Amino acid sequence: MYYGMFWDPTYILVIIGAAICAVASINVSTTFKRYSKTFNHRGITAEQCAREILQSAGILDVRIERVNGNLTDHYSPKDKVLRLSESVYGSSSIAAIGVAAHECGHAIQHQVEYSQLKLRTLSVPMANFGSFLSWPLIIIGLIMSFKPLILIGIILFTFVVLFQLITLPVEFNASRRAVKILSDSMILTKDEVKVARKVLSAAAMTYVAALFASVLQLLRLLLLARGRRD
Repeated sequence: MYYGMFWDPTYILVIIGAAICAVASINVSTTFKRYSKTFNHRGITAEQCAREILQSAGILDVRIERVNGNLTDHYSPKDKVLRLSESVYGSSSIAAIGVAAHECGHAIQHQVEYSQLKLRTLSVPMANFGSFLSWPLIIIGLIMSFKPLILIGIILFTFVVLFQLITLPVEFNASRRAVKILSDSMILTKDEVKVARKVLSAAAMTYVAALFASVLQLLRLLLLARGRRD
């Protein structure tokens, strides 16, 4: 029996996924906020830290820019730009240092041609294509009771899930690189590194939560498609 696209027993899977993502998001926000008031012993800013890490790694062609938003930090392999958010760029907190070092980890991945980063970059177009078209096709297919269209939409949504799966090792590897650099270069003390690791671990869990939520959504779509067939 088919219950409808927007409310049916399988919707509990979406609720569970949303709840997990909310918990992960709250956790990273509270963790960052807590340690944003704990400053590193050298008094350097996240921007200065990033510049120091890049220079020590021999990366001289990557710009560091300030971007709007909170925790909108990212590295663009295409533009070779490391962007730090307003809450990170000029801050000398251990939390900000950890985030900046993580993004430097991505820049180093790019420099050494880390295979998983290359795979993620290659999969971006397919993920964007799947994200843009999957839901319209699924909804139209359900309304028209046209199973092939539903299945095409589900396949496209699978591209999004696969992209998130590919992203996980990239993010974990960047965090491991960050922690090692901060420790080996003595940018942070041993106790400060432990704090940075907590911040990065909380951030990593948001990617795990997002993947888990997408897998639950994919399971729901498969159940809906089966219900429509029945």
